[in-house]
Amino acid sequence: MKKVLLMGQSNVGKSVIFNRLSGSSVMESNYPGTTVDFTEGRMRLGDEWVEIVDVPGTFSLEPKDKAEEVAVRMLEDEKDATVICVIDSSKVERGLYLTLEVMERGYPVIIALNMWDVANNANIKINAAKLEQILGAPVVSTVATRDEGLKELVSRIKEAAPVEVGSIIENVGGESEASAHD
Repeated sequence: MKKVLLMGQSNVGKSVIFNRLSGSSVMESNYPGTTVDFTEGRMRLGDEWVEIVDVPGTFSLEPKDKAEEVAVRMLEDEKDATVICVIDSSKVERGLYLTLEVMERGYPVIIALNMWDVANNANIKINAAKLEQILGAPVVSTVATRDEGLKELVSRIKEAAPVEVGSIIENVGGESEASAHD
């Protein structure tokens, strides 16, 4: 069964998105050999069922504690997974660090700019279409607590594909290592 991993920092709304997408088909577990919890469920993606996993929160793929170690191991154990990177829209730069690390490892990524309402209320303007163009990955603004943007998020999961980090550098006007040596 295909897997979708929800990854992001703590308190960005991963669990709310997970609960909305998985409904009642939920199983809470400890990662083997640890006391760190994670939650698994299933959701419908088109005409197939996929497993969805609410990965423990992490700031980066360089773990600083047990929960982050588990998050990194879960990602490494699921080489064929699609990753939904959930980012707090009021603190985009924090979430992009982890997103870029996941992209560097070659995973297909879709970005959920969650808590869009919080960013708007703080007068933070994000051009999601421009961010999508730069990153080369689908970007969807969401307010998970109000079920906003989640249908679009699910409908765009199949668009997620691995992205070459060099193309991101070129999209922002930089020179990737590959083109610097040409």
